[in-house]
Amino acid sequence: MKPQLSCPLAASFGFGLLSFSAVASGAPPRLDPALSDHAVIQRDRPVVVNGDAGAGDAVTVTLGQERKAVTADRQGRFSARFSPIATPGPVSLSVENADGRTVARDTLVGDVFLCSGQSNMEMEVKLAQNSGAAGVPADDQLRLMTIEKRIADAPQIRFATSPSWAVASRDAVQNFSASCYYMAREWRASAKVPVGAIASSWGGSQISPWMGEKAQATVGRADQSALLALHARDVAAGEQAASAAWEKWWRDETGDKAGREPWQQGSTVAWVPVPRVGPWESWGVPALADYNGMLWFRRDIVLTAQQAAQGATVNLGTLDDVGRLWINGTGVGMSAQAWKPNSFAIPAGVLRAGRNSLTLNVSDGYQTGGMLGPADAINIVFADGGSVPMADGWTYAMAAATQSSAPRVPWSDLAGAGTMYNAMIAPLGEIGLKGVAWYQGESDTGIPGYAGRMTALMADWRRQFATPDLAFVAVQLAGYDRPATVPSESGWANVRYDAYRASLADGHAGLATAIDLGDPYDIHPGEKQEVGRRLARAMRGAVEGDRGAALGPQIVSATSDSAGAISLRFTGVTGGLHLRSSNVAIGFELCGTQPGSCRYASARLDGGRLVLAGDGAPTTRVRYAWADYPVVNLYDGMSLPVGPFEIAVTPQH
Repeated sequence: MKPQLSCPLAASFGFGLLSFSAVASGAPPRLDPALSDHAVIQRDRPVVVNGDAGAGDAVTVTLGQERKAVTADRQGRFSARFSPIATPGPVSLSVENADGRTVARDTLVGDVFLCSGQSNMEMEVKLAQNSGAAGVPADDQLRLMTIEKRIADAPQIRFATSPSWAVASRDAVQNFSASCYYMAREWRASAKVPVGAIASSWGGSQISPWMGEKAQATVGRADQSALLALHARDVAAGEQAASAAWEKWWRDETGDKAGREPWQQGSTVAWVPVPRVGPWESWGVPALADYNGMLWFRRDIVLTAQQAAQGATVNLGTLDDVGRLWINGTGVGMSAQAWKPNSFAIPAGVLRAGRNSLTLNVSDGYQTGGMLGPADAINIVFADGGSVPMADGWTYAMAAATQSSAPRVPWSDLAGAGTMYNAMIAPLGEIGLKGVAWYQGESDTGIPGYAGRMTALMADWRRQFATPDLAFVAVQLAGYDRPATVPSESGWANVRYDAYRASLADGHAGLATAIDLGDPYDIHPGEKQEVGRRLARAMRGAVEGDRGAALGPQIVSATSDSAGAISLRFTGVTGGLHLRSSNVAIGFELCGTQPGSCRYASARLDGGRLVLAGDGAPTTRVRYAWADYPVVNLYDGMSLPVGPFEIAVTPQH
């Protein structure tokens, strides 16, 4: 497979061209994909019809009985705004100019949902449990659209590859997001209107690539947006600035002096031969058998004067998760797309005749890591077409331990600063939506401030879609990893609780708790039908302003009496609280102020409250389900579990 272009070339020759695919002069106008054949148009909201025509063309847009005359701008873009349509069902839509007419076939008015996040939202119906029944029967009133994975340095007005709507046939359903489909199907069954579902997700992504520039600034990441903008204008300058920031981070973390770092000739790092191209876990080195962290790689290459004087590209295959390259002590770039073959354009003056040193830092945070190859994709290619293979001759060294994670380039995919928003959300324009379903957070585990980032993202997307009250429902992460046996700190619990806090503070948000639907052995649990059911219920509550339905059972207060017993009260409970398979509620912890002070507590139901017996030790707060994979048995009458929480204890007077 041909290596995919990485940071220097892809940003320069791919992402920067997405905004310039207007309709050629003399051709009929074209509608944006969101309002093309088989589209669903959001009822009860203004309808904005966008598309492409020749620059300066007079365009007539007709929606139902309403007609608008507009003019395409210098980029060939036109836009027409129509009054809301209240009645669900078929509606006609067409655009025309002097060169012809384009009709959107089979368009409906109903409710439209955008589903986004990482792999648990991306997971297709065919990979979920009970997928065989998912597409039976087909529903021609349910329409599905999947956005192709792309990143961009700046917000795009067009998709790089136009997505299309598909009627929910069996085949179309099997290849669509499971959580999104089951939510849409549930909504359609109750609302009795046509439904459109748009899936725009990317497995492994953090929340930051989905946040636009204003959202980045809200959470103190304006510098990342500025660096991304620099990269959009001048790739080499962006790479140079990012490399300088990374190098400063390394020196601050390790105490290395300038000129003595591992990428410099003055380094005292002890290099060991690399056994072979492939995951370092497979090398047979005990220290690397289950290693997640950084490794340094180095290789020398001898070039002729003619080779050194040419433009060149270094191809390093797949670097898992991410790699940063130096040549002769000069930073060249960082791989921008994880788990794909990477290429680096070499700036002029970096290569020299004779011996050249290539130093590579590879950082891995999950499963296998290293230079994964393939071996025949690792080489240096010159402008004249000549090449030198470089799969062998590498050495490696363990990297010094660091307290913080290395900075990523903001133009990357999984950890970028708005790159997915720019290419996969921004081109939707001001499409009307009923709500957004969000399933993400696994990749933000261990990164503080998720509540603030989620709040900023909600505001940012509502701004784009011009809907201040747009419903936004998040899935609270399912359990994963070893079931808890003792109280401990949990990055997953922190993300779950942050998602709850962000949803609770937002009057138009909801939460679908999946804490009990996880799999300790699989980060992608197969039970997505129940996720969809809970999403639909929470979405309905968020749309209708029913906070109980939107958020499900929630903790309200924790009060202690003179004997040390603590009473917990809840709201959002439908049909009372119930315990499963026991007369004791499990997963509760009594905690003091000090780290490590939490201990499991015995809890029992007493009418509408839960009572925790005191144990005589100082207790200032109560935690529940505070683990990567907690075991829980507290539900309400709708089979909704009480979600993870932490709450301060108030003495009862």
